[in-house]
Amino acid sequence: MKTTIDISDALFQEARQLAEREGVTFRALVERGLYRVLSEKKAGAPFRLRRASFKGNGLQAEVQGASWEALRDVAYKGRGS
Repeated sequence: MKTTIDISDALFQEARQLAEREGVTFRALVERGLYRVLSEKKAGAPFRLRRASFKGNGLQAEVQGASWEALRDVAYKGRGS
């Protein structure tokens, strides 16, 4: 299908130069870009971990420099065996 699009001269020149460097047509470059955008939309938004920090003064003195096992023991103290 043929269509016409309006893009800035600077963007067109940059895309044309890229296509030339990669040895593809401008059309192929545009199609590749459209396929990429469409596939990203189908995949959904990327996962973003919410900010979960809080105010404080860091680790308490009793656990500063403690091993992972010691931190885990403090975290689970009183919660099971």
